[in-house]
Amino acid sequence: MTHALVALLPALLFLGALIVMDSFKLVRPASVGAALLFGGLAALALEPFHVWLSGVTGLDVRPFTRYVSPLTEETAKALFVAFLLWRRRVGFLVDAAVQGFAVGTGFAVIENLAYLRELGNAPMALWVVRGLGTAVLHGATTSIAAMVAKSVADRRPALASVAVVPGILAAAAIHSAYNHLLLPPVMSTALLLAVLPLLVMAVFNRSEAATREWVGAGLDLDIELLQLVESDAFHVTRFGGYLRELRAHFEGPVVADMFCLLRLELELAVQAKARLIAREAGLEMPVDADLEATLSERAFLRTSIGRTGLLALKPLQITSHRDDWHRHLLSQAGLRDRIRRRMQSRSQS
Repeated sequence: MTHALVALLPALLFLGALIVMDSFKLVRPASVGAALLFGGLAALALEPFHVWLSGVTGLDVRPFTRYVSPLTEETAKALFVAFLLWRRRVGFLVDAAVQGFAVGTGFAVIENLAYLRELGNAPMALWVVRGLGTAVLHGATTSIAAMVAKSVADRRPALASVAVVPGILAAAAIHSAYNHLLLPPVMSTALLLAVLPLLVMAVFNRSEAATREWVGAGLDLDIELLQLVESDAFHVTRFGGYLRELRAHFEGPVVADMFCLLRLELELAVQAKARLIAREAGLEMPVDADLEATLSERAFLRTSIGRTGLLALKPLQITSHRDDWHRHLLSQAGLRDRIRRRMQSRSQS
């Protein structure tokens, strides 16, 4: 029992610490659960794959664990991160770090359970290395990969589809260096605990502060822009002038839909940022009654405007690259609100 606790608890406790430190509660429990599940399934899938791959390559255990398994394991774990980025489910480095660490933790738990099954009577030193070393390594490397990928995707949106590659390479390099056993296992574990978790924490805290600043300043700016869009003076702004120029290329109804889309995007951005500020204060804002209708109207307007029209709107870009994540955040809140209302109605009946 003690061996299992030492092997499994450290990574889970560190993950819990990251979740608690996330003052905006960007990652919901269901998302953490999905990341843990994916990590566990990745570990199960890689076990037979590694057996096959080692037979094909003919490599001994030492070179295989130094140069092959770090790359395959970090790639497998990072697939979940790539999916989140593709679906615009990551808004900031903070939630990238939490979900990345959750994937690595799920991987480490299944891997260490396999070791416990085969080597349950091994000395405690092994489980200290597995629990405080390898397990934390899996979480930290995937967390670093996720943060690197999110940073690349934010700075170079055109490279979002391959943003995870630099993160995988960085994680695999760290993983490979650990597996080289340049120091005795216990010393390697101590060095890892002194460096990687502190690095993740430092980046996490900095990202948390940047997120707080972005949300506060972004909310003020979005409110000002929304007031401007809804004012009579909008037609004399550069936004209004640009829309008038588009009349030479698009029909009047399409340009009107463009205006409505800009207004809706700002309204949704204001709602999302206000919700994040409320979460930081420990509150959960009620969902607007017309949220579902607003999201449906937005989808209709985008279809009506068409791909060419949406490209023509790019220069205005008065919201941000996190718009898709904003809508995901609001959709989640709307779903939870509907479930809560149904449960309340059932309990009353």
